Amino acid sequence: MSFFSCKKRYFSPTTIHILCFCLLLYNVGCSPPEDPIKCSTKNSNCTITNSYGMFPDRTTCRVAEAMYPTSEDELIAAVAEATKNNRKMKVATRFSHSIPKLVCPDGKDGLLISTKNLNKIHKIDTTAKTMTVDSGVTLRQLINEAAKANLSLPYAPYWWGLTIGGMLGTGAHGSSLWGMGSAVHDHVVELRIVSPGGPKDGYVKIRTLNETDVDLDAAKVSLGVLGVISQVTLKLEPIFKRSITYTKKIDSDLGDQALIFGNQHEFADLTWYPSRKEVMYRIDDRVPLTTKGNGLNDFTGFRSTLSAALAIIRSSEENQESRGDAEGKCIGAKLTTSLLRANAYGLTNNGVLFTGYPVVGYQNRLQSSGTCLDSREDALTTACPWDSRVKGEFFHQTTFSIGMSKVKAFIQDVQKLVSLEPKSFCGTEQYNGILMRYVKASTAYLGKQEDGIDFDITYYRSKNPLTPRLFEDILEEMEQMAMFKYGGLPHWGKNRNLAFEGAIKKYKSGGEFIKVMKRFDPKGLFSSEWINQVLGLEEGLSIVKEGCALEGLCICSQDSHCAPTKGYFCRPGRVYKDARVCSTAKN
Repeated sequence: MSFFSCKKRYFSPTTIHILCFCLLLYNVGCSPPEDPIKCSTKNSNCTITNSYGMFPDRTTCRVAEAMYPTSEDELIAAVAEATKNNRKMKVATRFSHSIPKLVCPDGKDGLLISTKNLNKIHKIDTTAKTMTVDSGVTLRQLINEAAKANLSLPYAPYWWGLTIGGMLGTGAHGSSLWGMGSAVHDHVVELRIVSPGGPKDGYVKIRTLNETDVDLDAAKVSLGVLGVISQVTLKLEPIFKRSITYTKKIDSDLGDQALIFGNQHEFADLTWYPSRKEVMYRIDDRVPLTTKGNGLNDFTGFRSTLSAALAIIRSSEENQESRGDAEGKCIGAKLTTSLLRANAYGLTNNGVLFTGYPVVGYQNRLQSSGTCLDSREDALTTACPWDSRVKGEFFHQTTFSIGMSKVKAFIQDVQKLVSLEPKSFCGTEQYNGILMRYVKASTAYLGKQEDGIDFDITYYRSKNPLTPRLFEDILEEMEQMAMFKYGGLPHWGKNRNLAFEGAIKKYKSGGEFIKVMKRFDPKGLFSSEWINQVLGLEEGLSIVKEGCALEGLCICSQDSHCAPTKGYFCRPGRVYKDARVCSTAKN
């Protein structure tokens, strides 16, 4: 019987998940992701998308030309020429992991400047414990090169396929309330940025910003609208070891525990399974270098996977959605999360086998992973699970941070939703639940405004924009409670349009950021209609059309009885198709 026989129901859904998970665990090799920029002729008449193959509004972004500078001089020349010709520009990264349309310039005549080849390590100062790199250097490169000098970046995102410039553009972070906090941008001590200039400047300006420059707080989370970051200098620490243990608990006291857990453990995070009423606590701390252990983090969800297995899992999801099979989703979620837990989420004690907790190892081997990026081309026999060239994962990501003073109440409200529909979060649990990471207040103008918890929720997205998701009303209600009732801050590199509605007003220095943007780029050549809408400079962020609410492109119309501005939040019906169908449930 062939593996593809799974599709013909020779195997039960449970067996499908077991087979596919085993293949996920033990498969090696992978087709690396393709360049997100595709051109019909050499570097001209191009399109760009994100690494998932589709923007939230499902539009195609077209540009006239793409450039791949290999040095700062080439970058300067590219920006100067585009500025002279009054041409719109955007910066693109190697893997384009930001979900929103941050990389899309207006019109079809724009220029994409890719940092793919700006990938050099310029200097490592072991005395000052700093490292200067090009903005196109990936997190993996930075981690590995720092380790060779016995240094480490103390906090980082969990996925290493991000670039330094991309992380600064979106405020990417790990999980910690300790030290300077978990955001990479809060460890930047200097950066160089190339922006448009006037004729007297040769149409380009190069600024070097350090900790004495107030503009650094604008550039540290820039959304790509201040220009192109050329080089970044980061403050590092001597290399150290960590000890990681996962432990499972019920979620009855999660609201209280979430408030203290981050202060008890430096790298703590939580993974919440609301429908199962369970939480995985990650007990993660520094230990002396003399502590035995050479552990490795190779997170299961970031490994290469057989494309055939991905197709079977996706087909299973689609069948569950079309049949309204909530029980099937819950069974699959329980199996998937149990297998992940049994395999320690990809942790091993020696780089090969998991023999038990704690897993002790060096920071560079534990802080981040992403091995599906690292292998030879194999004609898509295997791929990263979300690679759009194969039938694999296709999802929405809703990610927001809630201030510590409101975390408990938010968690309790979500638990009330679960009590109304106990199976409603099984779909998120198929994607390993809700990841809760600790974030610290930042001086960056568009950084976190207070200490809080970042809630990262991944869930099924239909290929058909008019098809509602199972329990969509519950997930939409949670999202809108987070954003409008609790004042959640959106992750700049994730989310749908809904999350950005009115967001700039939640940042006390949002106005200062806009002033810096206009000073660095007076003609708005690095801006776009979409980013101006996000920044509150233009109307139209909510796109009202058939199916818009299904895709998170619109919220209740502002003149309706359930408008958030009138103290209500939306609870859409399961088959709603416009921006106005919602209940009158109050905050």
